[in-house]
Parts: sequence; C-alpha cells; structure tokens
Amino acid sequence: MILGTEYKKIFVYGTLLKGEHNHYLIEDSAFLFYGKTKKQYTLYCLESFPGMVEGGNDSVSGEVYAVNPDDLKKLDELEGHPDWYLRKKIQLENGEEVETYILPESI
Repeated sequence: MILGTEYKKIFVYGTLLKGEHNHYLIEDSAFLFYGKTKKQYTLYCLESFPGMVEGGNDSVSGEVYAVNPDDLKKLDELEGHPDWYLRKKIQLENGEEVETYILPESI
C-alpha cells in the first residue's frame, strides 16, 4: 500500500488495539501489519492503560495503521501529546520506521 504524505504509520499497543476500548479512534484507518518494537523498551501497566518507556530491554507487540491527519489529532488528544505521551518515530524489529506514543522516563 502506498500512503499519501498526509498519512502516518502509527504503531499502537494497549487500549488502541483492535478489540480494545479506544480502538474506535482508528477503526476507519487502514490496518497495515502486526509489528514488534526492537528490544529497547519497557511496558508499564498504569492501572487501566499501558505506557511504553524507552531504555528497557523488552520488545512490545502491536499493530500498525495508516492514520489520516484528522484521526491523528484525535490520537494526540487521547494520549495528551506532547504533555503526557510523546509521539515520536521509532524503528520496529523488521526495520520499518513508524511513529508511536512513548511515556517520558519519569512516570
């Protein structure tokens, strides 16, 4: 699939995954593939949602979607970007570059 420049490849985990309660925000986005981060993260359970932090030695499994600008604004709002989670580029273990939401190390 060739994406227009306005679309972002977004790696999601936790409540944004298919079947989870926040998936409705991206249900109209095109599912691209299942992915896994490199072993450079730690996933914390923060009561009712998870948070991924850089600097660990675990990989995180998730899904990658092609997200349009309007839906990306909704995701940024949900995740509190840039004040709570930060949306940033990462590289998955397959070498694919995507964006995802990362918590700062001081959780």
